[in-house]
Amino acid sequence: MIDVKIPSPGESITEVELATWMVNDGDIVHKDQDLAEIESDKATLMLNAPESGKISIKVEAGTTVSPGEVACRIDTSVEVPDDISEEDKKDSTDEVKEKISETEETEPIEKEQPGNSGFSEPISGQKQNKVSDKNKNVKITPLAREKMKAAGLSVDDIVRGLKKLSASDVDAVIEGVSQEKSELADGRETAASVRNEKREKMSRLRKKLSQRLVSVKNETAMLTTFNEVDMSAVMKIRKEYQDKFVEKHGLKLGFMSFFLKASALALMARPRVNSMIDKEEIVTPEYVDISVAVQTPKGLMVPVIRNVEKRSLADIESELKKLAGKARSGKISLEEMSGGTFTITNGGVFGSMLSTPLINPPQSAILGMHNIIDRPVAVKGKVEIRPVMYVALSYDHRLIDGKDSVGFLMDVKKMIEQPEMLLYGGNDVISSLLEL
Repeated sequence: MIDVKIPSPGESITEVELATWMVNDGDIVHKDQDLAEIESDKATLMLNAPESGKISIKVEAGTTVSPGEVACRIDTSVEVPDDISEEDKKDSTDEVKEKISETEETEPIEKEQPGNSGFSEPISGQKQNKVSDKNKNVKITPLAREKMKAAGLSVDDIVRGLKKLSASDVDAVIEGVSQEKSELADGRETAASVRNEKREKMSRLRKKLSQRLVSVKNETAMLTTFNEVDMSAVMKIRKEYQDKFVEKHGLKLGFMSFFLKASALALMARPRVNSMIDKEEIVTPEYVDISVAVQTPKGLMVPVIRNVEKRSLADIESELKKLAGKARSGKISLEEMSGGTFTITNGGVFGSMLSTPLINPPQSAILGMHNIIDRPVAVKGKVEIRPVMYVALSYDHRLIDGKDSVGFLMDVKKMIEQPEMLLYGGNDVISSLLEL
């Protein structure tokens, strides 16, 4: 018997919640299989099976427990069948296909037509007449279907056999249509009268996030400044080089890597925006670790990309894809979400035009990206349609003045509109050439 204990999410966390069991008591489990989800204040962790065997659950779902407690036991003496190999799965699938094929050749087939209220049109095994398009939606009663099947007749045969339509036939159709409309209306009224409520327990992650967001509003002097960015240059680069980028690096080039790199260089030039308050001291890191907000089924998570100022765009895209995937699947660790000096959030993926993002404490600033919309802008005295994104910087005014906050956004704007500046530490080509 092997004890499977609750893992520790971090030194400061003394309680977690065993949120959901992914297996049942008495199930056979395999080594490294996901057994349960564990929620802490900062992340959702997975409980994995250290060995194969039969599981005995000791803690119910929804229970608050401490790291180190036994969640379940695994009896490794129970024989566990090996997982089905991919080759076995293929052989099994081929065998099923062969059986289906044999059935189709020897047995009568009933083909259900869309929109026929569950009725099906028989195709006799002796006489498999295909139904013409104009008659494919004809409704058939069960009794009529049985008679047609016994006589070996298709819908087309019946329609061709009708010599004329009587008044009673028309009345029957009118009555049937009226009844269908009445039933549809009754169904709508029934649906409209339903006023149910759904209640679910708030997760520890959601509760902690709520506390942090309220504390930001109460404990910081938050202010937001805005600007707009012409995305033409970046969009042109992505269009011209996307295929080569994918071929070389195995992943797509997105907008986020440009903003991460531009922000990192702007933060190095304006370190106060990268600073934070620690009691009565101002702490200014000489590196840039950017937290990227990721929406997951469990709530908002902010994995951290380290030393962004030294990374290439391809490296940033690769790290971003890896961390975002781990966050959404619940595989991310507490360490991978700790220690950021600045945050970027992209509400544009949900269609947001403008927002005032909340600071991620203990950081002092956060950049909000938004959707890209074609807008009329003045370019050298002429009106042109350009793809424009509004950007917002929320910052703690206790630490960051308007000069640095507005200047930071202007730096980012320039680097996105002139991406070649990213090669020269945020300077334009001529200034770098002249060493200005």
